[in-house]
Amino acid sequence: MNRFFVDKQNIVEDVQKIIIDDQDDVKHITKVLRLKQGDKVEICDGENMEYLAVIASMDNKDINLDILEKWIGRTEAPIEITLFQGIPKSTKMDIIIQKCTELGITRIVPMITERTIVQLKDQKSEEKKIERWQKIADEAAKQCKRGVIPKIEPPLALSEAIKAATDFDLTVIPYEREEGVGLKGILRQTNAVKIGIYIGPEGGFGEKEIERAKDAGVIPVTLGPRILRTETAGFVALSILMYELGDLGGK
Repeated sequence: MNRFFVDKQNIVEDVQKIIIDDQDDVKHITKVLRLKQGDKVEICDGENMEYLAVIASMDNKDINLDILEKWIGRTEAPIEITLFQGIPKSTKMDIIIQKCTELGITRIVPMITERTIVQLKDQKSEEKKIERWQKIADEAAKQCKRGVIPKIEPPLALSEAIKAATDFDLTVIPYEREEGVGLKGILRQTNAVKIGIYIGPEGGFGEKEIERAKDAGVIPVTLGPRILRTETAGFVALSILMYELGDLGGK
């Protein structure tokens, strides 16, 4: 069944009505899917409340639906994970956002490190990139039936991202020179719910950056004997976290 996110203000539970007025969604419903009055769709408010609704009326501006059922979403993991991702070259960030959304990420913070090659020229350029990245997260959340759309935050310098480590129960930084501490072992000794992952760009982190992270309480870990690309490392770390503490693999 087709699924759409709407703002909470567009869900009027007193009269059991929902309004879709996002023009991209309206066009998709009317022109691409060619849905009509009487067809049913799934609606999510972006805060893990879901609805089954039927199209009552529609035009080129908005679509009015009647609520048939509602329930608390069942697709969100019991843990919250933020990925601090060193900004990679080309379109790698697009893939990272898409796949991490599918795996259950809560938030993604693009990160600028000493080895970051990509430069955001000005605020307008930065805002445009964030808008595009957020749209990728939105579409991926629809496709995999998420109850919450991951938030793509404005880029942070590594120094600022490290300061945020105090906001989490556990923070880890995969590092190719770390051999003694494995992510799996740490997770089997914790009941952390709010977790941060720090991933470097192409070329990884510098030694001084790792030392600053350690000073802030971020734990360097190994993901195994092979060196992973920046666009792979986040997937692997997130998958391990979701398997050990979340919902990946089922009950």
